[in-house]
Amino acid sequence: MIFSSLYSGSSGNSIFVGSDRTKILIDAGMPGKKIDEAFKAISENPKEVKGIFITHEHSDHIKGAGIVSRKYDIPIYANPKTWSAMEKSLGKIKEHNIKIIEKRSTVVIDDLSIKSFNIPHDAIAPVGYTISDGNKKISVATDFGTYTEEIKENIKDSEIILLECNHDISMLKYGPYPYTLKRRILSEIGHLSNEDCGTAIVDLVKYKQGKKILLGHLSGTNNLPDLAYQTVLNSLEEHGIVQGDDVNIAMASRHEPSGIIRV
Repeated sequence: MIFSSLYSGSSGNSIFVGSDRTKILIDAGMPGKKIDEAFKAISENPKEVKGIFITHEHSDHIKGAGIVSRKYDIPIYANPKTWSAMEKSLGKIKEHNIKIIEKRSTVVIDDLSIKSFNIPHDAIAPVGYTISDGNKKISVATDFGTYTEEIKENIKDSEIILLECNHDISMLKYGPYPYTLKRRILSEIGHLSNEDCGTAIVDLVKYKQGKKILLGHLSGTNNLPDLAYQTVLNSLEEHGIVQGDDVNIAMASRHEPSGIIRV
């Protein structure tokens, strides 16, 4: 399987996943031009994409979805409540490209199975996704405020995980955001902190060692890549987990594709 985080951050998100036969996107939250640039950077053809799977209706996850769907005639998959919430923002979508799927359902496209699972976030019906070719598994789990049992059960046996690592708590608390927004981010349906991300990874390593975990959806205001990375490493070291042996931690870039990972 092939994985690339094209963009991951509070300013826009889009994830490329595929096999030799099938290519999909998880979210398309950047302008269409930026998504085209990302495909060029990873030497993939957007015309080969067979579906855009939406996690939730926030603009940093859907901004380019309608444009990309219209340009390349690509179906958009989302649950009924998410479709209702995002429909006006997408613009006109061809009827055959409107794919309404239930939460916790599995869609099979050629050799890929794409399964959704619930996440706790302040959107109308947010989900994460696992993608499998029957042998290997990749998970995308961002935009959640609490690492739940359901998230763990769905992603724990994955070879690659893109995982929420949104903010440093001190930067957020003493930063420029208004109090109400700070409360929202820190809530159980907000965003996962660096510390809580580290705790989640410590738990995940117990179920499958050697997995690749990309720290994603970093805040541009309340986090720094080096700080997020070091905070997670500190959590691993406290539990005797060795970076590079027990688990492989890397950063997902906000502004450009984070390379191609093959499993």
